[in-house]
Amino acid sequence: MQMRNIVLSITALGLVGVASTASAETWRFGLEETEGSVQYGYAEEFKKLIEEKSDGDITVELLPYGSWGSSYSALYDAIQNGAIPLGFGSGFLGGTVPESQLMSLNFVMPNDQLETAEILNSDDFLKSDAWQESFRERGLVPLATLPEGYQVWTANKEIRTPEDMENLQIRVMDNSLLRATYEAYGASPITIAYGELYSALQQGQAEGNIQPVFAHENMGFYEVQDYMIFADQSQFIANFIGNEEWYDGLSDEQREMLESTLDEMVQKGHDIQSQFNSERLETIKENSDINIIHLDESEREAFRELAKPVRQAYVDMVGERGQKALDIVLKHVEQSGDKAE
Repeated sequence: MQMRNIVLSITALGLVGVASTASAETWRFGLEETEGSVQYGYAEEFKKLIEEKSDGDITVELLPYGSWGSSYSALYDAIQNGAIPLGFGSGFLGGTVPESQLMSLNFVMPNDQLETAEILNSDDFLKSDAWQESFRERGLVPLATLPEGYQVWTANKEIRTPEDMENLQIRVMDNSLLRATYEAYGASPITIAYGELYSALQQGQAEGNIQPVFAHENMGFYEVQDYMIFADQSQFIANFIGNEEWYDGLSDEQREMLESTLDEMVQKGHDIQSQFNSERLETIKENSDINIIHLDESEREAFRELAKPVRQAYVDMVGERGQKALDIVLKHVEQSGDKAE
C-alpha cells in the first residue's frame, strides 16, 4: 500500500508538472535596437514584471535587432502575422501605419520629456478611436509609447542655422514626414539601413545622422562625426505594438496584468532613457574630442518656423484620424502650460 501511495504521489506530481507546462506561454518581443539600447532596457524590465506577475506562467523572449532579420519591415510583418506578437515600431513604422508618423513631427511635444511620456501613454491619446483604429486597421494594437530621448544631429561641420544644413546628406529613417521635415530645413535626407550606417558615415556616403544620444554611443556613430548638435527639436519615440488577434485573445486576467505593467513602465521607461542618455553622453565626451553644440532659443526658432507647415503635410498625407490624434496631443501640451518644442 505504501509503495502504491508513493507511485500515485509521483504520478500526481508529474501531472502537475505537465499541466503547468501546458499552461505556460511564451511572449516573443521584437526590438528594433541591439542589446545595450533603451528599447532593450525597457524590454528587460517589462519581461521581469510580466514573469513575476504571472508566477512563471508567461516567459517573455527578447529578440533584439538582427535576431529576426535586417529589415524593419520584416519585424512589422512578423508582428502583423503573429509570429512575433509584441514589438517596437518607430520611424520606419510609418510605411505600415502612416498615422504613426505623428511621432516624427518636430517641435510638437512638450519640453518636459516625462510629460511627453505621460501624454502619449494617457488613455485620452493611446486609447482614442483615432489612434486605435489607425493600428487595428493594419492588424495591430498600440499598447504603449516609449520616448527614448531627444534626437541629436551629428555632422562633420557646425550646424546652427538652416543655411548650415543646406544640401546636407543626412540619414533619416524611411519615413515621409522625416524626409519632408529635413527637406524643409534645406537638407537632402537619405535612407540607409541602421546596420550599414556606421560605414556609410565613415566613407562619406552620409554626411549627417539623427539619433538619440545612447544610439550614437552604442553604435559608435560619434567616432566618425565631428559635431553633435542638440536642437531639442524632437524626441525619438517608439510605439510598443501587439498583434491584434493575439491581444484580443488574451484572458481578462492577462490583459489586466499587461495593462498594469504598461502603466508602471511609463515612469520606468523615462528613468531608463534618462539614465542611458546621460551616461552615454559622458562616455562620448570621455572617449572623443567631438564638438558639442547646444542651440539657443533664437537658433531653435528658425528651425521651428520651418517645421510648422509639416504638420499640415502630415494631415494631408494621413487624413482625418491623423488630425484628431495630433489635436489630442496639442490639447494636452496647451493644458500643461509647457511650451511646445
